[in-house]
Parts: sequence; C-alpha cells; structure tokens
Amino acid sequence: MRVYLDHNATTPVRPEVADAMTRVLREVHGNPSSVHEEGAVARAEIDRARERVATLLGFAPAEIVFTAGATEANNTVLLSLVTARPDGRRHVVATAVEHPSVEAALELLEAAGHPVTRVPVGRDGRVPAADVADALRDDTALVSVIWANNETGVIQPVAEIAALARARGAWLHSDATQAVGKHPIDTREIDLLSCSAHKFGGPKGVGALAVRESIPFAPFVHGGPQERRRRGGTENTAGIAGFGVACELATSELPERVAHAAALRDQLWDGIAAKIPGAVRNGDPDHVLASTLNVTFRDTPGEIVLQALDLEGVAASAGAACASGSITPSHVLVAMGFTPEEARGTLRLSVGHGNDAAQIERVLAVLPDLVARARAAGGVS
Repeated sequence: MRVYLDHNATTPVRPEVADAMTRVLREVHGNPSSVHEEGAVARAEIDRARERVATLLGFAPAEIVFTAGATEANNTVLLSLVTARPDGRRHVVATAVEHPSVEAALELLEAAGHPVTRVPVGRDGRVPAADVADALRDDTALVSVIWANNETGVIQPVAEIAALARARGAWLHSDATQAVGKHPIDTREIDLLSCSAHKFGGPKGVGALAVRESIPFAPFVHGGPQERRRRGGTENTAGIAGFGVACELATSELPERVAHAAALRDQLWDGIAAKIPGAVRNGDPDHVLASTLNVTFRDTPGEIVLQALDLEGVAASAGAACASGSITPSHVLVAMGFTPEEARGTLRLSVGHGNDAAQIERVLAVLPDLVARARAAGGVS
C-alpha cells in the first residue's frame, strides 16, 4: 500500500475532474476563438469554468485570466504589470519566504534596476505586518506576500498587509497556490492573486491570475486575442474545464476538507511526538495549513529517512537537497533561522484527499524505526 503524503507538491486528480476533462477531450473539438458552433461550444466550457474559478477565489469572472499555472501568473505580475505601472512606481516589497517563481522574478527585477525589499520572517515563519509597513515607500508599486508557504504551511497575515499596502497606494499580490482549495481565503482587499489547479485535485498545467478591473493590464504572453487580449495562445479547454470542476468541488467541500486534513495532520504529529525523541514541529501552529506538517528530526540525515520512507511505500518531501555531495538547505528554512544541519533533518508531510487514519497509522508504524536507523547511519546514537 502506497501512502501519499506530498500533497503540497501536487495532488491526485479528482475523478470528477478527470471525467470532465475526458468528456471535453472526446466531445469538444472547436477552437474557443472560432465563431462557428464548435467554437461556441468550446467557449461555453471556458465561460462555465471561469465562473467556477471566480466563485472560489472571490473575484468577478471578468477578472480571471487563465494561465499555465501559478508560476506564469507570478511572472506576469512581477515582470509585466509592475514594470508597466503607469505612475512610474518601481519599488517592490516581498517576504523572504516566497516561492521560487516569485523569488526568481524578483531577482530579474533587481537586475533591471527595480529596488526590492525582502522582509524577514521569524523562527515561526511569519512576517509581522508592522515590518512590511516599515518597508513601504512612496514609490512602492507592489507588495507580494505568499498566502501559505509551500514548505511549512505557515499562513501570512495577508489581509492586514493588504490594508497597509492600499493605504500607501501599493498593489497587493498574493501567491495563494497552497491556500486555494485548502484554506478559507478572504480576497476582498486583494488586488492580484495567483493559483494552480493541480494543488487541489485539478490537472497540471493550468492555473489563474485573478486581477482586479482597476489594475492596468500588460500581457506577459503576447500573440492573440485570447483572455480579452491578456494572455495570447489557444486555451487549454479540457484543462480549464477540469480546473473549473476542481474549484466547484472546493467551494462545496472546503469546511469538510479542512477538518479532515487537520485531524490527520494532528494524528500524525501526536504519533511522531510520542514515538520519536528529538522531533520538533516547525512553523506557527496557530497559523498553518490544516494539511501541512513540517518537522525536524534532530541529528538525523533527512535524505536517508526520505529514501527509506519511499522504499516503505510512503511519499514525502525533505527540507534540504543533496547536490554535488553537499547539502543545500531550503531557502525558507534558512530565512527562518535554521542551520544547515537542522534543515537536513527536516521533512514536509502533507495530507489531502485520499488519505485516511489507517494510512497515518501505517506511517507511524514505520517512521520511528527509520529515523533511528538514519541516525545510526549518520553516526548519531
């Protein structure tokens, strides 16, 4: 029996989503931009999906731009919208724990002469809203804050930061990829939001940028009239239809999902804390995704535990990667003040649809021995 505890990386496609995509692939042949009946049928599929996505995100349907995923959406915000801001503001504020698709874009902005301020986080992974306020300037164009961290699950005070940004004339963008479909989000004060379908039961390769009508739009992908000339290229009709179904399921199931995930995560942590000495839970436990447990096993080579778990049928993620014989710790853990040794012993265990209590017990039956063996292999008794 395989136990999949890597839902923050990607999630299994829900059967309802796969059914919708299969139907569109088999039955809907037209190009959504075509004016004939086949094109109109394809356009109707996209319009229906747009409404479902908008409902989940708290935006108007006309404010949804379909993309290939959150990475494209994040790059669109930072490399197109900010650089073309009509009032000439150039300064960007972000946190030190953003997703690589945001951080890489920030580095490109800096190389082009845009000033960027990265606000540090504490050991709990949270950025104080007051520290973001202190970083704001008269020329601040954008504040970009990850809603829920992909590694720790820590949830940032996005609504509070949004109010501070708006008071200074800055736009607020949030990479909400890990939060959408897993956590309640209030987007009333949010100007721009990125997400991906595959993080909550939808297909890979499709996502959205939600952008308020008040934001002047500069396309990142040029070459066609699609998405009201905001994103060129023939739409992925089947993927978008699946995305819409995933959003509809999330809208109706969210309270149940959160409760189910929290119960499994707590079962997992309680078992680890009781059975494995030197285990430490990371991140603010009062502000964290219900689905995510980030834990450090002291004096333990985590890459060995990760490999052993895989051999035992358990999929998880590590807090450090081995490259060229050296351990490279996660930039998120480094920003939280972790040493390379602590990062090396850190695992991310994320639950979701398809997991149950019996699977968690299966993991708890093998994990203590695997940690003990990894410690012994690393020279720690």
